[in-house]
Amino acid sequence: MKRALFITLNEVKLYLQDKGDLAFGLLLPILTLALMFGAFGSDTLFKSTANIVNEDNGAYSQQLIQKINDVDGISVSLISADDANAKLDKSDILIALFIPSGFSDNLTAGQPAQLTFKQRGNGGQEGQILASIIRGVAGDINQQFTVLNGVKTALAGKGIADSNIQIVVQSVLAEQSQQPAIDVKEEITGGSSQFINQYLPGIITMYVLFSLSLSAMTIVEERRRGTLERLLTTRLSINELFFGKYLATIARGFIQTLILLLLSYAVFQMFTPLSFLACLVVSIVFTAAAAAIGMIIASVSRTQSAANWIAIVVTMFMVMIGGTFFAVSEGSALATIGKFSLNTYANKAYGVIIAQNGSLGDAWPQLAVMAGVAVVGLIISRLIFRAVPGSK
Repeated sequence: MKRALFITLNEVKLYLQDKGDLAFGLLLPILTLALMFGAFGSDTLFKSTANIVNEDNGAYSQQLIQKINDVDGISVSLISADDANAKLDKSDILIALFIPSGFSDNLTAGQPAQLTFKQRGNGGQEGQILASIIRGVAGDINQQFTVLNGVKTALAGKGIADSNIQIVVQSVLAEQSQQPAIDVKEEITGGSSQFINQYLPGIITMYVLFSLSLSAMTIVEERRRGTLERLLTTRLSINELFFGKYLATIARGFIQTLILLLLSYAVFQMFTPLSFLACLVVSIVFTAAAAAIGMIIASVSRTQSAANWIAIVVTMFMVMIGGTFFAVSEGSALATIGKFSLNTYANKAYGVIIAQNGSLGDAWPQLAVMAGVAVVGLIISRLIFRAVPGSK
């Protein structure tokens, strides 16, 4: 076994010295994580710019604009009517809100006021969402005036000044907005609301599986060139050669995982020391199972291209059906097929520890399946492994 470890250390050394392998195995996963964080990592799910033409410039139009600007993810751009019409004609914008002159005066006098949306076609999906948000803001202001006018009507002739009524009504409405009678609670099922919790396991498992193609291709090429046969002319046995290559494949995948976990630990502060160690255990079991599959691919392949294509097909199959980047509903057909994907169990194990603050004990069913795959895959690959082409 000592000679097998020497092979492993040599393979790891060559891996760390190969800039191409490092770029694929380390830099590409980091770049993917950074790109996904840039695209999906903000806390706000919807962002848009509200193009507003304010022809009123009164107190209530300013209040409306401020409330729209206060909505998370919405920024306000004040433009002139001519600019808005020109941009709509050129499709530079798809929707614009027009606040007509006299808007504030009508509200002050208790008269109805109107807002106008001008849009290109149907305004697009983003425009429709934005218009819905603005209607909600306008509805809140309308509610305030409805309540205020109702209270004034009920207290008419009581000798209470309108200014005092307005102060009390606004105070009650403000208190109600802080402590609403109906509270809305969000419960996340079938996924995670946090970007890093959702995508990190998938990135880890996907790139570890992609490394199968590199390791399998290397073994096939060494067999074709006679490198493995020459190694056997030393005191190295076939078992030591096999386990050395197997452990080297595990080491390669584990290095990738370790780098990503360390970066996530440093950047996102998402681990406790215990959860970090638990993720390392999951990583070791997963890479052992993935390495066993890689050894099977290397054993059955006769050429580098064959090993490459088999590894790609296996990887994409497991990534696509294993809930790598999207939640799979329990009981669905995809969930049933996903039971044949190693990613399914690895992603669930990572999710239990990262997103649900669980322990290794909570992830034992997934760990048991991956360990079983590692053992069975190791036995099968050893039975069919050949160091010399055409040998038995």
